[in-house]
Amino acid sequence: MRIEASFRSEKDVLLPVAHNHLVQALIYNHIDEKLANFLHDEGFVVGKRHFKLFTFSRLSGKVSFISKLKKFKIESPFGLVISSPVESFLPSLAENFLRKENLNLNGSKIFVDSINVHGTPSFDSEVEIKMLSPMTVYSTLETKDGRKKTYYYKPFEDEFSELIKQNLLKKYRAFYKQEPKDLNFSIAPIGITSKHRKIVDYKGLVIEGWMGKYKLEGNPELIKLGYDTGLGAKNSQGFGCFETAGKGNRNFGKVSI
Repeated sequence: MRIEASFRSEKDVLLPVAHNHLVQALIYNHIDEKLANFLHDEGFVVGKRHFKLFTFSRLSGKVSFISKLKKFKIESPFGLVISSPVESFLPSLAENFLRKENLNLNGSKIFVDSINVHGTPSFDSEVEIKMLSPMTVYSTLETKDGRKKTYYYKPFEDEFSELIKQNLLKKYRAFYKQEPKDLNFSIAPIGITSKHRKIVDYKGLVIEGWMGKYKLEGNPELIKLGYDTGLGAKNSQGFGCFETAGKGNRNFGKVSI
């Protein structure tokens, strides 16, 4: 399930280049406190992994970069997609968004114009998707001198698809507390080039992710869960949100940050 929120503001909203944490805080601050604490502190657990099981898109609308200020300027209106399989998450968020007269995003007052609720579509065993926020997957490696190093995989590498799959299987086990009957899943890039590579600063951590189009094949249940939770890692930090290719962003045009 997901919601598509449209916001407006009296003045243009200015955001720093590194602003995923600000959007994440907007979400956390407007869901039920008990649920927010559970997701933030514990989440859905499988083995040593803890999953928040929500994701969100990049902000979309009329966006420009002010080089002098090193900030993005977002004109009103602008939009945000938030997705989660957790039953109480989105109703709580939508209700609190609508209840408040105004919201705060990096010091700017913003107002909710509308909230559209979208149920999870039915997926076949093959679907083309378009990323709404960068998809990332990585491994922590050890260098010869014993230091830890994070390696972010590219969509062209064989490990990329396998790690996306293993991450999705762990989410399934964490959420449903059982093994999926069909373990098949793969992802392949469609026309991906270096221009689709995005570098995101999240609270000082530099993360490499990828936008663009991809082909998913396999168990429709796993594809559906990926739609609700996001593909890859760091979903609750604004990574891995996608829509079916060709749908387009109906309300806010093609530009997003």
